[in-house]
Amino acid sequence: MLVVDDDDVIRQLIAVNLTLEGFQVETASDGQDCLDRVLDVKPDVITLDVMMPRMDGWMTATRLRNGEETSHIKVVLITARAQEDDRRRGLGIGVDAYLTKPFDPAELIQVVRDLALTARSGS
Repeated sequence: MLVVDDDDVIRQLIAVNLTLEGFQVETASDGQDCLDRVLDVKPDVITLDVMMPRMDGWMTATRLRNGEETSHIKVVLITARAQEDDRRRGLGIGVDAYLTKPFDPAELIQVVRDLALTARSGS
């Protein structure tokens, strides 16, 4: 599990919630940090903020989807961008789920749990 967000508080909030649910969690501070670490971490699921410095979530998700070694990783976009166009853009990239901030931690946990089970079953 890799949690990617440039906001320290949100990144830690997500990480703590997922850790309490039994997930092994690593964190990254932006899209470039995510791409630099993803092959070492080997996550089943990545939660990804959209608005970040250096490399935003759109570009990060696109690179993950296009990467031979990363295209299978489940991606959850978590963003304040709640417009339907943004949601369509994420789904067009191929993200697996799209949650808007502020998000319900229980919903996030359920989405991540479902995606992790799907990833482990090879679906």
